[in-house]
Amino acid sequence: MVGDDAETGDDAAIVDGEAGLDRAVAVLRDGGLVAFPTETVYGLGADAAAPDAVASIFTAKGRPPTHPLIVHLGDLEALDQWAERVPPEAHLLADAFWPGPLTMLLWRAPDVPDVVTGGRPTVGVRVPDHPVARALLTRFGGGVAAPSANRFGRVSPTTAAHVLSELRGHVDLILDGGPCEVGVESTIVDLTGAEAVVLRPGGVSTERLAEVLGREPAAATDAPRGSVGARAPGMLAAHYAPRARVEVLDEDAAAARIATLLAATDPATGHGPAVGLLAPGAIDGVATDAVVLEPVGPPPDYARLLYARLRQADRLGLDVVVCVPPPAAGIGVAVRDRLRRAAQSSVS
Repeated sequence: MVGDDAETGDDAAIVDGEAGLDRAVAVLRDGGLVAFPTETVYGLGADAAAPDAVASIFTAKGRPPTHPLIVHLGDLEALDQWAERVPPEAHLLADAFWPGPLTMLLWRAPDVPDVVTGGRPTVGVRVPDHPVARALLTRFGGGVAAPSANRFGRVSPTTAAHVLSELRGHVDLILDGGPCEVGVESTIVDLTGAEAVVLRPGGVSTERLAEVLGREPAAATDAPRGSVGARAPGMLAAHYAPRARVEVLDEDAAAARIATLLAATDPATGHGPAVGLLAPGAIDGVATDAVVLEPVGPPPDYARLLYARLRQADRLGLDVVVCVPPPAAGIGVAVRDRLRRAAQSSVS
């Protein structure tokens, strides 16, 4: 069984503490890019009111300019600067889940730059629940536009070292706040229509949203393949992908069988592909040719460890990762969503 080795590298760009916060604020005010921790994943942030600074996010990530960003705020009081015609449901959800892993898609305020929204009339906003992120936003005193701090379409980073391995040379400063607690991106809820619609499952479950709203929100049925059709981040059919091909199988026995078959030696070449297995718990019947990644445990732990395990698979040079997802309830829905999109990337 293989453990979760930490990624290492030149950490000259990684800072922390009070001095690190001061440097990060200075970089943002100077139009630079700062990677910073949230409870979900690390974000790649720029001053959301500065179009040129925001544009540099797209260059650093290789992200299509039509793909909208999320504006991170220090508190609810800043919402009116970024959104208008805010419905009562938004205040209900903010009271219940902010700070926290919930993004609300609202009608944008007139002064929000087009580069933030991909030219759309809506804007995604959230208040993150991480002490370092909150301190950064409070000291900066404005909105910070930030997608995940990785190359577009790849696995999101949940440590500062992950950011460095992805964006070395493309980010001005990395603010270290330790590993992310949630591990998958925020839930995105569209509140611009007659009913609430979950565009992306994430750290706040549909069950919890229903408790606050008094009814279960609808789920988006569209999964655009091109960024032009994306109303919000993370909606593309193929996304969140490691270099390894991802296969998703619901049953332990089926996963063990497929992993064993895939890892079998080809008589013509004398070797087979490097195959890994990722599951909530230990699985019997896996051939010794397959690499069994350390089990990820129950759904909250699966979410927290998912991206680190997928990165580990790439470090090990695996060609295929066979994944057994968690049950489709609570945050398990978000984990299954990420695995499905990663698997779709393998065949795109």
